Amino acid sequence: MELVEMVRVSTEKQEAARQHDALDSNCVRVFEEKVSGKLAVDQRPGLREALDYMLENDMFAVKEVDRFGRSLMERVFVRTDMFERSVGVKVMEGIAAGEHTERSLVFDLALALAEDRRRDISRKTKNGLEAAWKRGKVCGRSHIADEDKRRIIITRHEEDEESVREIARATALSVGTVHGVLSEHKATIASQNS
Repeated sequence: MELVEMVRVSTEKQEAARQHDALDSNCVRVFEEKVSGKLAVDQRPGLREALDYMLENDMFAVKEVDRFGRSLMERVFVRTDMFERSVGVKVMEGIAAGEHTERSLVFDLALALAEDRRRDISRKTKNGLEAAWKRGKVCGRSHIADEDKRRIIITRHEEDEESVREIARATALSVGTVHGVLSEHKATIASQNS
């Protein structure tokens, strides 16, 4: 039996050191991915590679159950896939800390509570941003694109065929701002061609 580690963070800018510190010394192999937990299992290369690597009776180690995925459904799919392969799960911290080789109420409850905690954090963040906005403070990504950023947005969209979300991340602008710049550019081209 091998203990295989899975470390996941959602973006390239996030650090996985805290997860590595909790897991590395115990595991024979480490798989890491920097992708959203919202993605399906087949769209998560690190998770897919880890699942393909593991053999019957191996243990899949995660720091907490929320590292399986962002949504409850994705966590359940991952858990089901592992248990069907006779691969166990070792959760290092949190409600479901311990080893799990089959479905249990405690493990399922931990998955559901992780979903509830994520929703609560999202709600509190949204409420905080709204409260700041009411006090006249603007938080989050910039809604203003200067000429340089406009050129970057248009070039990346037309030449590199990047999505609006990818461009927003790269330019530190909101998705709405990037969409607005592209819409304005299309309108300008359409008026020049008429």
